[in-house]
Amino acid sequence: MPTYTYTARTKAGVIRRGTVNADNRDAAMAQLSQMGLEPEKLVESRTVGTRAQQARLNRRVRGQDLLVFTRQLSTIVSAGLPLMQGLDILAEQTEDPRFAKIIAAIGQNVESGETFSDSLKLFNRAFPDIYVSMVRAGEASGDLDGVLLQLADYLEASEELKRRIRSAMTYPVVAFSMIILIAAGLIIFVVPQFAEIFNSFGKALPAPTQMLINASNAMRTPTFWGIAIGAVIGTVAFLRIYGSTPMGKYTLDSLKLRLPIFGPLMRKVAISRFARTLSTLTRSGVSILQALEIVERTAGNEVYAKAIREASEAVRNGETLAEPLAKSQVFPAMVTRMIGVGEKTGALEGMLAKISDFYDSEVKATVDALTSLIEPMLIGVMGIVVGGIVMGLFMPIFQLSSIVGN
Repeated sequence: MPTYTYTARTKAGVIRRGTVNADNRDAAMAQLSQMGLEPEKLVESRTVGTRAQQARLNRRVRGQDLLVFTRQLSTIVSAGLPLMQGLDILAEQTEDPRFAKIIAAIGQNVESGETFSDSLKLFNRAFPDIYVSMVRAGEASGDLDGVLLQLADYLEASEELKRRIRSAMTYPVVAFSMIILIAAGLIIFVVPQFAEIFNSFGKALPAPTQMLINASNAMRTPTFWGIAIGAVIGTVAFLRIYGSTPMGKYTLDSLKLRLPIFGPLMRKVAISRFARTLSTLTRSGVSILQALEIVERTAGNEVYAKAIREASEAVRNGETLAEPLAKSQVFPAMVTRMIGVGEKTGALEGMLAKISDFYDSEVKATVDALTSLIEPMLIGVMGIVVGGIVMGLFMPIFQLSSIVGN
């Protein structure tokens, strides 16, 4: 049975808000009349009422949807409209029905007396720790609209960073997959046709040609594909299981940072994320220790998470932030020195923002450089692979031509 949210007046003119369950809108209107209420607003609720039912809505939402919601809510609140009215508007306008239900549920909880941050915390898969903590700080300081604006800027920068990383990773993966498919297609479908011709020569074949034929024969058997698929599944399963352990996650993340091409990019991304998140949290009024705990959970790499965790313990014991970060040796000297200067001058938030801006530009430059570097490299690899197969196929023909010529 649908749930309808209403705003109505009593006969004495008092505003009442609530929900009613009815088969349709007319039945809901009739219920309100029986209750002695004159409806001013009646909309079908896009969520469910009980806390247990709301918990089932707790799912991830797209980063772009969260960004748009935050930007629009910031604009609504800064314009002076009540938070409840803003949530109602966004629940009706949001295109993703699941996210719309989450927003409506948050609005209902706020209307029933909960704080906005506590309502967000119920949907922790849609709203990450940094979001809830910053909203709570904004509520405490009375600057919710300012905090929402900071959050929107933070989410926008994060989405842009993700987009750049995807663009850097997608092209080489797709191109490399195409190279493998083309090579496999030549070996499986083209080489056998040449093999039949070579058999009619009655001559010993060159080693490269014989290797191609042997590979073609192997790849056309079920045993080969069974072993290949089993190896892929086994490798993926091992990495997932091993990567779920603390030691395994640290080891794999450490190996990622040592990759020859993508390792430096991952380091810059991790530092940019660290600086931007910590700057945004401290600027919004979150304490440094709580901010470091959130930054640790959002580090994205266990090597950096461990360094931040150790730094947090050192700060708890009275040390500065720059000292333990420098000892970890995963943060460049420039970063730790700038943080040290920011701590001494009382301008840590601004210094972190400058670090984030610098590494954002570094990530962009690295992605552009990788794109321009990888493209000719992949073309060269494709030329070598395809050219090697073609040369291997034509070597017996060249030998036969030279024999006939002699």
